[in-house]
Amino acid sequence: MKRKKVITLITAALAFTMTVCGSSTAIAASELTAESKPATQYTIDANQEVYALLDFEDTAEFENATKGQIASPDTLDIYDENGKLVWSQTAYAFLDQDAPDTANPSLWRNTQLNHIYGLFEVTDGIYQVRGYDMSNVTFIKGDTGWIVVDPLMSVECAQAALALVEENLGTFPVKAVIYSHSHVDHFGGVKGVVAEEEVQAGNVQIIAPEGFEKHAVSENIYAGTAMGRRASYQYGTMLEGGETGSLAIGIGMGQSKGKTSYISPTLEITQTGEKHTIDGVEIEFQLTPGTEAPAEMNFWIESKNALWMAENCTGTLHNLYTLRGAQVRDGNAWAEYIMESLARYGDKADVVFQSHNWPHWGNDTIQEYMTNTAAVYKFINDQTLLYINEGYTETEIANMIQLPEELEKVWYTRQYYGTVSHNSKAVYEKYMGWYDGNPVHLAELTPSDYAQKLVEYFGDTDAVLEKAKEDFAKGEYQWVAQITNTLVFADPENTDARYLCADALEQLGYQAESGPWRSAYLCAAQELRNGTNTDDATRSSGNGDVFSHMTPDMILDYLGILVDTTKIPDLTFTANLILPEGNYVLRVKNGVLLYQKDTQDADADVTWTTKRAGLLSVVQKNAENVAALIQQEGDETCLTRLMDAVTVTSDYKYFNIIEP
Repeated sequence: MKRKKVITLITAALAFTMTVCGSSTAIAASELTAESKPATQYTIDANQEVYALLDFEDTAEFENATKGQIASPDTLDIYDENGKLVWSQTAYAFLDQDAPDTANPSLWRNTQLNHIYGLFEVTDGIYQVRGYDMSNVTFIKGDTGWIVVDPLMSVECAQAALALVEENLGTFPVKAVIYSHSHVDHFGGVKGVVAEEEVQAGNVQIIAPEGFEKHAVSENIYAGTAMGRRASYQYGTMLEGGETGSLAIGIGMGQSKGKTSYISPTLEITQTGEKHTIDGVEIEFQLTPGTEAPAEMNFWIESKNALWMAENCTGTLHNLYTLRGAQVRDGNAWAEYIMESLARYGDKADVVFQSHNWPHWGNDTIQEYMTNTAAVYKFINDQTLLYINEGYTETEIANMIQLPEELEKVWYTRQYYGTVSHNSKAVYEKYMGWYDGNPVHLAELTPSDYAQKLVEYFGDTDAVLEKAKEDFAKGEYQWVAQITNTLVFADPENTDARYLCADALEQLGYQAESGPWRSAYLCAAQELRNGTNTDDATRSSGNGDVFSHMTPDMILDYLGILVDTTKIPDLTFTANLILPEGNYVLRVKNGVLLYQKDTQDADADVTWTTKRAGLLSVVQKNAENVAALIQQEGDETCLTRLMDAVTVTSDYKYFNIIEP
């Protein structure tokens, strides 16, 4: 937390350079290897400049992060039933020192804050367990039991959090679970705090905003394989925690790797101002769709003057577009809903708390906190639109937009998770789409084809590499990464290009203030050096709960996604589908799957009678279960040919990212 002396940093760096390599240019010109490298002088200087920008003597966020702490274990390592480590705070024990050369000091500070874990009192009757997963889990004491808000991502983490609560506050039944929004880190651990049988028996309510299940499925299933692979870069799940490895991701320490679960909501909130009394606690809900998630809600507990802001306010600038991939979020709506919260509850609130980071107390502080947060999202939205109308492209805007000076210095809106740069691109995409108006970009070559043509024009890739080494020695890491990655896409076996690209990405990671940017840079460097990581231990282990809760409409939509039309361009047929939930007509036209609900076709080629499990078996390409569960009348080859074209996307879960 203390500022390092500039002279010490420079002297140490120069000593290293002179002793090991002779000069910074010599570092770049030395033999390229697969080993991780230290920070260069350019990186040291870039990180040192952060101290001049921000007030590191301001400890208000540290005070908020530690306020009300009741208990914290000396070490925190959470394992699954098979002994797999799914969450660790012990891995970050190295944080009790000043920021090293290989870390942006602002991100280092954020990591220290997120490393503060345990059980905390928010206000009388409201408690949080923080630092037990990417998100927080909140426990609100009712008349007879707990109302649990956002039960983390992994079952094992939720179980550990509940055990900590029971150890310190006593054992009470869970009477309700509230999902604030449709991201898996806010519902995946639900079976760690409540059994589905208790919900089905009517003993526990599951409360969620309108449209929750639809969006939970669309995000976690429809594009789930691709998002999961990209998430490993965003959250750095392949990295070890350390001075040259993963640090916090702004909203938490990272992603847990345990089992995810799901229980469907029993009560959907459909309008702002809707009130429900849950185990004696009256809660008023505010819907905020299209902000941090397509289905999201805040709530107000008047008896405690406590305002829950879900993920609409946190301790960092959030994402209008998340690097793992998701629907673009509405910066203007995000700001408007925060201001609506202020108008409805702001003058009465004594505490604002949320599903990531730490609460803020005191009405004056709350007013400033929420206003500053709203202002940042509104600025990014409005300034990007202004630049769009001045004719600037997405990339140009991302390189020119910068927060007003005073907003830039606010600790809780620093760019630890989202960045102004990539959020401005989200605004561009929302209003203008992918096309920048330049017809050259209408039908671009694939990255590999482009790279091969470029190399053909270069003529001598060795000469290009030598120039890239020279530019590396000048600290031009972004350009070096771009040009050497082009060489990799032209020839993945070009080891020198891979290693130099990795070295450049590594320095960019060391400089990054955004945790996900750091993770992405360092994961890419790792895979360039060692090949694509296919270790399942670096991923979470879903148990299919979300999949099993899909409605017939969702299953049919997903089946349409999984059918590779190019394999059956001549397949056209009509099928009646009879399910307990209702009747459908499937119309396959040249391999494209369409469907109609609540109807039947008298001239259908085949009729399929089954339950939802049979339909899921088609999606899973399980021929044995299909034969057992689906009764067919008519042309049975229709289903056989359709299933032949079903793609098992899990076969592609380790697709390449940084190489072709």
